[in-house]
Amino acid sequence: MGFFDDLKNRASQMQASLVQEMSRFRNQALMEAVLAGCALVSAADGSVSKAEKEKMIGFVRNSEALKSYDQGTVIDTFQKYIGKLEFDFDVGKIEAMRTIAAVKKPEEARLLVRVCCAIGGSDGHFDAGEKKVVREICQELGLNPAEFDL
Repeated sequence: MGFFDDLKNRASQMQASLVQEMSRFRNQALMEAVLAGCALVSAADGSVSKAEKEKMIGFVRNSEALKSYDQGTVIDTFQKYIGKLEFDFDVGKIEAMRTIAAVKKPEEARLLVRVCCAIGGSDGHFDAGEKKVVREICQELGLNPAEFDL
């Protein structure tokens, strides 16, 4: 088995694990926090282009980890956070971080960070700005960013 086959298998295993965990912890607060994190990662450079929005909405729609939730609600929630970030990035970020901070269980917090990392790398490149945002999310949740190779 080649390097790329091994990498593909690991990505599939990670995705399956995220799906299983999101289904296990299925609750509204976690979904809101995950989508707030997704919005922050997509707006890591301070703005969200139309192409970024379309890519993220496509990811959210196709995400196995989020399929256990009503897709209309998922998309609407994601768009709500994007809208707040676009209107006033700093205020939107504060609100998104407040939603993220509501996640109190360590296993749910780790799941949220793993989903944000998956989203950051969904285009094949997890850039420095996206990693910085995920590190901030880790700090908000009291997690060590090194645990997620950040």
